[in-house]
Amino acid sequence: MKTKILTITLFLITLTGCDKQAEPPTSEQSDNPTTTAQFEQSDEKIGKYLDQLDDPNTIQDARTQILCKDYPTEYKTNYMPSLMKLSLGEYTESKLLSDLESALDYYKSNFDIKC
Repeated sequence: MKTKILTITLFLITLTGCDKQAEPPTSEQSDNPTTTAQFEQSDEKIGKYLDQLDDPNTIQDARTQILCKDYPTEYKTNYMPSLMKLSLGEYTESKLLSDLESALDYYKSNFDIKC
């Protein structure tokens, strides 16, 4: 009799533990597909900018446009925010801005560009 009660009690505890309802997705989880798409598009644009900068056939005016306007704008308005959302605290705004400045300084010094 005690064995039956113990078995039934353990069975009910197991059922109760497995019956937990799934939590509704948070806004971060539901935004992830959009944020991921935004990040991928921005990453692709930045990759194209870097390819143009590295291309020896790119004219100096185009490099200046990329380094002084296009690349920093894309990085700050799209790439940085989406990366920070996706990384959940792995990157900080100051760290990403520092990385941007390092990249810009490298290309500006290589191509003698002043913004």
